[in-house]
Amino acid sequence: MKNKLLLFAAAALLSVSSPQLSAQTKSFKKGEFKQWAQTPPIGWNSWDCYGPTVTESEVKANADYMAANLKSYGWEYIVVDIRWFVENDKAGGYNEKDPIYVMDQYGRYMPALNRFPSAKDGKGFKALADYVHSKGLKFGIHIMRGIPKVAVEKKLPIKGTNGITADQIYSTELQCQWLHDNYTIVADKPGAQEYYNSIFELYASWGVDFIKIDDLSRPYHLGEIDLIRNAIDHCGRKIVLSTSPGETPIENADHVRTHANMWRMVDDVWDTWGHVTHLFDICQKWYPYIAPGTWPDCDMIPLGRISVRGERGNDRMTRLTKDEQYTLMTLFTIFRSPLIFGGDLPSNDAFTLSLLTNKAVLKMHRESKDVRQLYQKDKKVAITSKDSKTGETYLALFNLSDDKAAQKVSVNLADLGIKGKCIVTDMWSGKKVGTFSKEFSQSFNSHACGLYKLKTIK
Repeated sequence: MKNKLLLFAAAALLSVSSPQLSAQTKSFKKGEFKQWAQTPPIGWNSWDCYGPTVTESEVKANADYMAANLKSYGWEYIVVDIRWFVENDKAGGYNEKDPIYVMDQYGRYMPALNRFPSAKDGKGFKALADYVHSKGLKFGIHIMRGIPKVAVEKKLPIKGTNGITADQIYSTELQCQWLHDNYTIVADKPGAQEYYNSIFELYASWGVDFIKIDDLSRPYHLGEIDLIRNAIDHCGRKIVLSTSPGETPIENADHVRTHANMWRMVDDVWDTWGHVTHLFDICQKWYPYIAPGTWPDCDMIPLGRISVRGERGNDRMTRLTKDEQYTLMTLFTIFRSPLIFGGDLPSNDAFTLSLLTNKAVLKMHRESKDVRQLYQKDKKVAITSKDSKTGETYLALFNLSDDKAAQKVSVNLADLGIKGKCIVTDMWSGKKVGTFSKEFSQSFNSHACGLYKLKTIK
């Protein structure tokens, strides 16, 4: 605790130079936030490869790669994940024994200078966000819900209030079970809204475009989500909101889609086949909620080089086979999940890059409509959607079976609204598959799939 308090005192002195928003801060209308993510957000997040230890130079390297190799395909977000305010965190978990936190005098976390040197003199993430913006990209951060325990213990003042302090708005109930930096904020307490307003005022001044807020979904923290939505809508900057993690309760679907741009359906997805098949099961209840501005989220994409200093396992290229990688990317794209890549981008090989730069697949992901599952039975799955501009049909077929023998996966074309004949194109390869009527079927090896575009012949 002694080290934490020394650092806290230094941070309080430095943070007074943080830029503030003017009194003329723009407020957004209720529901306007949906316009900020009319297509599913796509970008990179540091968690899968760096856990809570990512550094400024690593963030910049991934931004440089995205600008050079992915920006022209629509990739745009660079997101710094968890605990960027801890000087001495570790790979393979979290340092909760003696963490050295950095925060300002209002109990707002600030970037750790040993990891983010451009944050000196109370600048926060402004310089790093400016760097990302200079590449034509957008900048995001991760936070935990709630208020820092240290702020409560020190009874720090809440900015924008007349003497309300952190110890007056917290509760130990429903504290996060897997990371204990923060306490719950009691939503109806005087000062609760002001605290969230203060942190989003700060993030807006830094130039943050995207925020992932953790421990909101299980249980579903409706009160804090209301505070967060209100704070973003009044911070003066368009900040896309991602709620995380865990299986967001379906009974809260109507609330979350009126408050967040994207929400996690599952716990963390890693590079094992069981994580992939679990997604197919969970997705089934969320198809009706896929809509412009509000997106059910399959989690980050654990492909390429992951766990450089990550939570799960050693530094490695993804353990998923190539067939399994196609299956994961096909599900994410036809389902229209946000695409947040988790691997270290500069370490990409040619195959990984090809999965992220297929123009036809990304067009489907960006522009399709009417996503629905045709069936999921006997380890076979069929999902379809429509080209919003031409009305042509997209179709994904999956063999999830562990049986080594190839399996035939079929659909009746009438179930797709196709009468007569259609020309089928393999979207991953761009090759014509053939002309079909009444039924379309293909054989797939275990864990393999196909993604197709079907054009009716008049």
